[in-house]
Amino acid sequence: MELVLDFERPLVELGRRIDVLREMQAAEGTDLGASIADLERKAERLQEQIFASLTPWQRALLSRHPARPYTLDYAKAWLTDWTELHGDRAGHDDAAIVGGIGMFGARRVVLIGHQKGRNTKENVTRNFGMALPDGYRKALRLMGLADRFGLPIITLIDTPGAYPGLDAEARGQAEAIARNIMEMSTFRVPIVCCVIGEGGSGGALAVGVGNRVLMLEHSTYSVISPEGCAAILWHDRAEGPRAAEALKITAHDCHALGVADEVVPEPPGGAHRRQADAIRMLGEAVERHLVSLDELSPAGLRADRYERFRRLGAIDDRG
Repeated sequence: MELVLDFERPLVELGRRIDVLREMQAAEGTDLGASIADLERKAERLQEQIFASLTPWQRALLSRHPARPYTLDYAKAWLTDWTELHGDRAGHDDAAIVGGIGMFGARRVVLIGHQKGRNTKENVTRNFGMALPDGYRKALRLMGLADRFGLPIITLIDTPGAYPGLDAEARGQAEAIARNIMEMSTFRVPIVCCVIGEGGSGGALAVGVGNRVLMLEHSTYSVISPEGCAAILWHDRAEGPRAAEALKITAHDCHALGVADEVVPEPPGGAHRRQADAIRMLGEAVERHLVSLDELSPAGLRADRYERFRRLGAIDDRG
């Protein structure tokens, strides 16, 4: 069953009315073109109105929508000669992180990202996109491969956060995340990181140290989920909308703060309604940034990445 968010319901109802009229026109041969066109114009205006005034909490809900494109959807659409690579070379293969090598246009790249599931069974397999240390070690192995062979790295971020279970902590979750952050800062190849859904805490940062960080229009990036923040500050997860406002988690907020380098527009109605268009639009942005990074030397890429992250959180108190 399709998930419909509360603020989308008027749009969905209009869409159903349009579908009914089309079925009547096809079945009875009655010309209902004018009525259909009128409802379509009304739906377009309503969609523009709704999506022009989304709250941070509504954007957070959109970022989690299960119909949004996931990493393997991007890999299938973007890459030719795609080969998925598995394992951390220490006996584990975390399905919450996927990665491999393929041709992105005219260049060979390594693509790595979080992978969620479309249903309960898939989500159990993928652990809802929450990686164990094994997943981050697999990602680091693939990024090291890219660095050795001079291949650009593209990462796709979509996770509530790293898995917080006891087994993950016992196997060194914090160390795995910290090592990825450290190692990514040293690589000599271009790195473009894209937040395609949820950018949750260290789970996102472990594959998020790039020369450029892009965010889809309705994605979020935060140190903690709104519900988690609300539970800590107000002892009530129902205060999630209030926390979402305070956390500045939206793509536009992150761009204003310098956390994101570009906000990539989504198709009207969001990426979950027009997956192919969303995938294409982000792909064009990634290609544009890879072309600009071609101008930097290996040392220049490292310096650029270092300076980018050193600027975060800087305060100018002059005047």
